[in-house]
Amino acid sequence: MLLERGASVELYYQSMTYRIGAKGQVVIPKSIRDQANLQPGDQVEFAMRGDDVVLSAVREPMALGGRFARSGMAQRLLHDRAREPR
Repeated sequence: MLLERGASVELYYQSMTYRIGAKGQVVIPKSIRDQANLQPGDQVEFAMRGDDVVLSAVREPMALGGRFARSGMAQRLLHDRAREPR
């Protein structure tokens, strides 16, 4: 299992093996949740990378400051980014 936090940090745990439940659910081990700072109610995103299933935390972007704070530029960039193929 590959777990991502943002684009720069990857955690890989080869020895942690779990079964998928009847409803398709998997428990993220507490040690991984703690290291990735995942809390109940946090959003995660699933993707395929070759044969690997990638779980990424969805983090809220930081607010812009200074002259761009009320320009709407950040929202337009995020909207464009969401439309890009992954």
